Amino acid sequence: MKIALVDSGIGLLPAATALRRRRPDAALVLSSDPASMPWGPRASADIAAHALACARAAVELAPDALIVACNTATVHALPALRAELEPAVPVIGTVPAIKPAAADGGPVAVWATPATTGSPYQRRLITEFAAGVEVTEVPCHGLADAVEQADEAAIDAAVQAAAALTPPGVRAVVLGCTHYELVAGRILAALRRPGGPEPRLHGSADAVAAQALRRLPSAPALPALEAGDLVVLHTGHRVALPAAALAYAEGRGLAAPISA
Repeated sequence: MKIALVDSGIGLLPAATALRRRRPDAALVLSSDPASMPWGPRASADIAAHALACARAAVELAPDALIVACNTATVHALPALRAELEPAVPVIGTVPAIKPAAADGGPVAVWATPATTGSPYQRRLITEFAAGVEVTEVPCHGLADAVEQADEAAIDAAVQAAAALTPPGVRAVVLGCTHYELVAGRILAALRRPGGPEPRLHGSADAVAAQALRRLPSAPALPALEAGDLVVLHTGHRVALPAAALAYAEGRGLAAPISA
């Protein structure tokens, strides 16, 4: 089994880790274009073009499925990707986990990039999956970029700024950008308040990984010598896992040898 993941940068690491946890034998192709990020402020057609370029590079390695491990790319590029690649290669998008976060009744906060916060797409998801629930949209200025660069000071500043915009007493926080899952522990620590409830964080990586594997029920296991294969592509060129990725447990886990 081989699964490709597409994102602007290292936001694909959480979904890749979730896949590796479920299928240690699966080969993974991580295809991104970090030089072009952030994708959020770009025009829709431009985002689709970058996502398609990453997907085409990955498809040259014959994956059994492709995950769009990016909320922004899912919004702007998923129809184009499916039109070009399916049915030969199933394409799975990423949706913010608003529905499970709202299941307990809220209040809920949705942390997202400034480009996504308040967007018709996010508002539609809130209306559909969190009707009657108090939801606060929190723009996280600079957080995705800081995570991409593994800039510790910038991450802390962005997390603290977003935490200050998050109302006290929220029961759930949706991590509406895949990069944010890499610093989930820091986000949770910033949201803890003396005497208040500890909110539950809701990412999308586990659900996306599960959905990808559901689309491939009969995919065979790889031969033992290929177990744990990992290919990293930047604008179609093979590279080593970037140093910034190794700053996170998810990146280090993917880089570690896998026992056959």
